[in-house]
Amino acid sequence: MKQHHFKHRSAAGINRRVFLKSSGTAAAGLMLGVWIPVAADTRTAGPGLAGGADADSGEFEPNAFLRIGLDDSVTVICKHLEMGQGTYTGLPTLVAEELDASWEQVRAEGAPADADRYGNLFWGPVQGTGGSTAIANSFEQLRKAGAAARQMLVAAAAAQWQVPAAEISIRDGILSHAASGNQSGFGALAQAAATQPVPTEPKLKQPSEFRLIGKAKLPRKDSATKCNGSALFTQDVRLPNMLTAVVAHPPLFGAKPRSFDDSAAKAIPGVERVVQIPNGIAVLGQDFWSAKQGRDALQIDWDDSAAFKQSCKQILADYRKLAEQPGKSARADGDVDRALARADIVIDAEYSFPYLAHAAMETMDCIISPDSGGGVRVINGEQFQTIDQQAIAGALGIAPDRVHIEMLYAGGSFGRRANPSSDYLVEAALIYKANGAKQPVKLIWTREDDMRAGWYRPLYLHRLKAGLDANGRPIAWQHRIVGQSIIAGTAFEQGLIVDGIDQTSVEGAADLPYAIENLACELHSPQLSVPVQWWRAVGSTHTAFAAECMMDELAERAGRDPVAFRMALLEGHPRHQGVLELAAEKSGWGSPMAAGRGRGVAVHESFNSYVAQVAEVSVDGNGGFRVERVVIAVDCGMAINPDVVVAQMEGGMGFGLSAALMSQIQMRDGVVQQSNFHDYQVLRMDQMPEVEVYIVPSAEPPTGVGEPSTPVIAPAVANALFMATGQRLRNLPLKLAS
Repeated sequence: MKQHHFKHRSAAGINRRVFLKSSGTAAAGLMLGVWIPVAADTRTAGPGLAGGADADSGEFEPNAFLRIGLDDSVTVICKHLEMGQGTYTGLPTLVAEELDASWEQVRAEGAPADADRYGNLFWGPVQGTGGSTAIANSFEQLRKAGAAARQMLVAAAAAQWQVPAAEISIRDGILSHAASGNQSGFGALAQAAATQPVPTEPKLKQPSEFRLIGKAKLPRKDSATKCNGSALFTQDVRLPNMLTAVVAHPPLFGAKPRSFDDSAAKAIPGVERVVQIPNGIAVLGQDFWSAKQGRDALQIDWDDSAAFKQSCKQILADYRKLAEQPGKSARADGDVDRALARADIVIDAEYSFPYLAHAAMETMDCIISPDSGGGVRVINGEQFQTIDQQAIAGALGIAPDRVHIEMLYAGGSFGRRANPSSDYLVEAALIYKANGAKQPVKLIWTREDDMRAGWYRPLYLHRLKAGLDANGRPIAWQHRIVGQSIIAGTAFEQGLIVDGIDQTSVEGAADLPYAIENLACELHSPQLSVPVQWWRAVGSTHTAFAAECMMDELAERAGRDPVAFRMALLEGHPRHQGVLELAAEKSGWGSPMAAGRGRGVAVHESFNSYVAQVAEVSVDGNGGFRVERVVIAVDCGMAINPDVVVAQMEGGMGFGLSAALMSQIQMRDGVVQQSNFHDYQVLRMDQMPEVEVYIVPSAEPPTGVGEPSTPVIAPAVANALFMATGQRLRNLPLKLAS
């Protein structure tokens, strides 16, 4: 079997109308958008395209996925945020493939907020980016957009040249008719193509015909502008008469400002105004530095009578007591208690996971500006258009359609910008409103705000009991999870909390793929006032560690090789087996290791992608260790851009390795102790191991790659450290006893 091999060193039930918009004007050429009814459970497209022409507008209207200009340019309107994961390369690839455009003529442009037209097809009537869904939910939708445009261009050429359409070919953006010698670029035919009948069922290429999808190493569409500084992030935008705002947030979650003295702040040159909002005091200045100095000069009396004042040690102690008791049942196969009672060997283990910050390189920021008709213009790296549009509208007391969102690049997110309560965006809206809603306001959170103002991956505690029979076969598995719900109280509660169980808390545990007859998964969701939300790979960030570390312990107690042990229990799960076998083969699994080195394995599925990793570590005997090499095998269905898949596997693994080795948010008496990268440690470049990525060839529809490699690295490293030292590590971040 041939694999792509790369190395790195050091919502269902929503009917969507199908839409096509064309324009014969000189400015726009052909504009085409296709909305396809997609059932979230099947991900198959419904039939039919419908459309019409609008010759009045010479500019792009926000109801199209594809614009062909008279200059031969092909602009793909991307409904998903580009935050470093390669969306602005992957989505245009789908269009360019079916259109047979040259990669050089293709451009990417962010779509406006419009859930009816740009909704995430897996989420129902919601526009947004997350859950590793960008490519998966756009795969057929954008291919049909490109194929329909291609068919219309060919029809226009056939009419002009008076030749059969079947004899016209397109290659790299050039239409050709071999017999007559006629050739044309897209631009010269755009106006004529706009008048052609809309194809009701555009023909898509067979995978064997692909020239770009999965084949070519295409230069990323965002790389050049990010390197030369011309790419626009929120920080780059400055509007006339704009003020910059920073906020003094309470030092404790739940505290409120009782009173404040802003006289010293107002005396600082550049400070324009100080306003109070529900969760703090905002200082508006002519620039960031003036506003920050003003904030530092504020004298605030905080009312902390209702504030959260626990330490993480206290939280863990409370969670430990809860884990002793049965929780809400997420899965109950067989009779676990009886199986544990008759097991020959029982392992009882506790795993703990700290709060984690998202720590995106671009901190939270947003611009809100007056717009015509009493609305507002919102400019930012926008991840959650529909939710944010509604929340901002509510804060300002206007209709959601008066909130016009412009999506820029985002310098990372890892889930943070997809906040269900739209926290920092609502904060910006409230500051804008308190300032009279008369001039643009840019809100900037400092790194310290990002670390201390909340919204973390929750702290979790797991209690896992597993039993082996006399033959070393697992016969019992009891998994109890304790941690805050990230869904309770949000707009997603109705769909993602089932029978009191937050599905994101138990994903990767309730659906454990291993064949164990007696298996139970239970959940406790204590309510704390620490703000939490999803973090890259969500529930799998803790469930994979507990499950894969316990699986390694069972293999060792059974006297079995960890890979062979897993393979036997994964019968019926060929995609798990496939990546596990591939990672083991490429890593040299089973070959001798030098003294002081160890090799560990883990396999996990998340977001419908399957990842296995083998980590190699070295230890120094004094409690220090280093991850030397990581071999990754991934089955993500059809790999649209293999080099982007590799980058995401490497980056996601590195992100997870930070959490495995060093990252944590700690609270003492309710006060967050970390403030910046000096005390919230993340992986440095010189700590990155050698990485090899192998992509399993597949004809399955593409699935996500932004998150699935993140959960797998921590258990792989922990299992490698056991091989090297004999120590079982059950708490993150990992720390060896010296």
